[in-house]
Formats: sequence, structure tokens, C-alpha cells
Amino acid sequence: MTSSRPSSSSTTTSLSATASLVDFSKYEGLGNDFILIDDRDKDAPSLTPEDSVSLCHRNFGIGGDGVIFALKAPTDDHDFTMRIYNSDGSEPEMCGNGIRCFAQFLKDLGADAESYRVNTLAGTIIPVMNDDGTITVDMGEPELIGANVPTTLESNFDGDSVVEQTMECNGKTWKVSAVSMGNPHAVIFVDDLENDIAFESDGPALESADVFPARTNVEFVQVMDETHLKMKVWERGAGPTLACGTGACALTIAAIRAGKIPGGNKVRVTLPGGDLFIEWNEETNKVYMTGPADFSFSGKAAVKELP
Repeated sequence: MTSSRPSSSSTTTSLSATASLVDFSKYEGLGNDFILIDDRDKDAPSLTPEDSVSLCHRNFGIGGDGVIFALKAPTDDHDFTMRIYNSDGSEPEMCGNGIRCFAQFLKDLGADAESYRVNTLAGTIIPVMNDDGTITVDMGEPELIGANVPTTLESNFDGDSVVEQTMECNGKTWKVSAVSMGNPHAVIFVDDLENDIAFESDGPALESADVFPARTNVEFVQVMDETHLKMKVWERGAGPTLACGTGACALTIAAIRAGKIPGGNKVRVTLPGGDLFIEWNEETNKVYMTGPADFSFSGKAAVKELP
């Protein structure tokens, strides 16, 4: 293992009958940590979901919330493709912290640019490299129609959307707002993040509730003031993480639509790993996220079966 920046070559070599070696780089965005693989000469990931589960294991592998693959662009309209496998082997449509790590990885590989047009399962996402070292990502437009998030909760707001709709789960009554940023989010506002929820049981129960047919990310949110929100996240396929970029976007939109905060401001979202800054332009319906992405280390790792 080495702390040097990633090289532009990526290989997978044979180690034994039960394991192989893969070149990787490790990045984190506010503690949401990812294993990055340089597959820019490939159309599809070089590792399987099962391989990714092995690499993400924090005792038997590298450790991470997911594995991100830098792949060929499908058309001239894009620069690269990003695919992700979560630590449980599932594949999310998008990841806000992951796309910032992806952009920093590309820059460190030598594909230096002011911005990148990235093909994702959630559509085209455009990260912009800022002079201060942060990365601003055009996250596109949120999906607010409940059935498209998707959720089967009854629509109760403009445009067939779901805003603070009541549901029962884990023996409790919740008011849930449903937003998709290419991946589904259930946003719940509470008065006290530390005392109003049983995070380790409420999170997974809500993630897999029947009203979310594709499962969902779950954000518990406390309003600190008109431009400051604080949250805890239970991520679909990863569980508790230190940060979730798409979740920060979703909860900002939910807070504005529910009248918790006014629109038109840059909103500071405090996550367990630090702060992200979110802007929702209601005229264009575009969402912008700004935050860091940092290199941790690179090396070779054995891909092996878990016990």
C-alpha cells in the first residue's frame, strides 16, 4: 500500500486460485469513502458486485462504502461513465459524494479539466473543479412525482408529490417527504436528532419499508436555522455513513417545499463527516452541491472470497 497518487494504468493480476490483485485508489468525501478503479479502457466494470463486497469489507478487504469505476464514455456527448457498487453489492443510480471523488480521481490520473460530463444511471452529471479545491456538481433536476421516486405513499402536494405524508413504520408514525436525485430519498424532519429517533433500528426499517419498492435512502433532519440543516443518513445498500451528497440535495429541497426554510439561499448541510453546501434554483429546477473530495491512498488489493 502506498500514499502516492494513482497512476494512469489499472491492472488485475492473478494471485492464486481463490484471489487476484487489483490496482485501486481510495478517496473520501466528508468521510464517505470509496475505492476507485481505473477502467477507462472498458465499457463495463472489471469487478463483480461480489468482488466489490469483498473489497469494501473493513476487516478482510480495503474497507469502503462502495467501489466506483471510471469507464469509457458511451457517446461523444460525455467524457466518462461512472458506475458504483455499494458495500452490499447493490448498484445505486448515483452518489453525490462519489461523483466528487470520481472527479478528483480523474484529475489525479491526468485527465485534468475544469469540468467533466459524466454518464451515470441517473443521467448526465457535471462536476466542476473549483480553484479552492472544492468541487461543485450540477446534480440535475430532482424528481418530485411520488410514483417516480418511487414510493406508493399517497400524493398530497403539488404535482403529485409527497410532502410530509404520514406513514407507520417500526411501531412509529412518521411524516415523510419523498424526493429522487436519480436515487430515492425519504426525508424526515425531527426536533432533536439525538433523542427523537432510534437510528440503528428506524433507519433500516424505513429503508426497506413496503412503500418504497426500490428501497430508499433515509435522511433524518433537524432545522438549525433558515440556512443551516443538520442530518443523519441511513443509506440504501450501505447503512449508516458519514455523508450522502444526493441526500443533502434531497433534504434541502424537502425543507423548502415543506416550508421549513425559505428558498433562494445557499444552504449549509451538516453531516456527521462535515458540511456540504446546496443550492436549488427553483426557476431552472437545477440543484448544485459543493464540497470536498480527498485522496487517501493507493495500492494493490487481493480480491478474495469472504469467510
